Amino acid sequence: MRVLVVNAGSSSLKLRALDADDRVVGSADLAAPRGHADEAAVVPALTSCGPVDAVGHRIVHGGRLYAASVLVDAGVRARLEALTDLAPLHQPKSLAALDAVSAALPDLPAVACFDTAFHAGIPPEAATYALPQAWRERWELRRYGFHGLSHAYASRRAAKLLGRPVEEIRIVTCHLGAGASLAAVRAGRSVDTTMGFTPLEGLVMATRSGSVDPGLVLWLEEHVGLPPAELAAALEHRSGLLGLAGTADMRTILARADVGDAAASLALDVYLHRLRAAIAAMAAAMDGLDVLVFTGGVGENAPAIRERAADGLGFLGVAIDPDTNRTGKGDRDISARGSAVATLVVAAREDLQIAHEVRSVLATRASGGSA
Repeated sequence: MRVLVVNAGSSSLKLRALDADDRVVGSADLAAPRGHADEAAVVPALTSCGPVDAVGHRIVHGGRLYAASVLVDAGVRARLEALTDLAPLHQPKSLAALDAVSAALPDLPAVACFDTAFHAGIPPEAATYALPQAWRERWELRRYGFHGLSHAYASRRAAKLLGRPVEEIRIVTCHLGAGASLAAVRAGRSVDTTMGFTPLEGLVMATRSGSVDPGLVLWLEEHVGLPPAELAAALEHRSGLLGLAGTADMRTILARADVGDAAASLALDVYLHRLRAAIAAMAAAMDGLDVLVFTGGVGENAPAIRERAADGLGFLGVAIDPDTNRTGKGDRDISARGSAVATLVVAAREDLQIAHEVRSVLATRASGGSA
């Protein structure tokens, strides 16, 4: 089965065609200002990807409705739109891409694959906020988690690299990019994660603050008079590494820190302090750690971040080989000889996870099960 993977970003629409062996056999990237690609450009882009048998769409939010990928029909499409309030920046872009591709390929099955689904089964103690019950029930306030497609793929790939059943190992996956989150994966399932009701919670990110004291935000609103829209814009777009160092580019921050730049050094220290603490918290959620995985743009391409993170995790059994960490290429084991925890670098391949889930949904449908 050839699967077309559709990934709608903030300003682009990425199309990837994967054959039955998961090789990319066609691709196209379309400009999508404000999340909408030019409809006239969609058809030729799809044609350039070659013939496909099914389409998989990355959808950011499945809410509490969808704990797994689902075949899209009119009812599913309507329910996804009803979830827009939970992800107002991302859901409309995903749905615009779904509509555009479905209009061009109306006879192909389309499967919605959710960034939240991998975390849908985390236990109540990890999912529940200590808020009034009436609030939690009325507005479905809980930890949803994100980057689930990346975490699911990274954990599956880690088990394959090690030649061990994923059901038998405890994995912390570190998706470190412009957005960043961790997942605790036990027996192949997410049992905890760092992002919460929104993607703002958790680690320091490129422009997102990560976790801050909610009382601080309330204080800024009450005593400084900052309106909610200004607070939201600052926490989402002007905080994180950008707020600390004046740039969101980790390569620039590392270079500046190497020559003694105080702001860049502080940004790195804050980033790594939060990262190490969160990795330890994820390990605690599983009563230990067998495998640590780095993925995402920073996770894959910043050996100094991996090295400095590992330096603070020796008490968990993490130790990496400096040479393999700095000079190796591709998916690999960078563990030091004899280390209790395997540390891996895995390329982020959400496209492969989406294709995997599309095939699973359609195989279930073909066998007569519910999709």
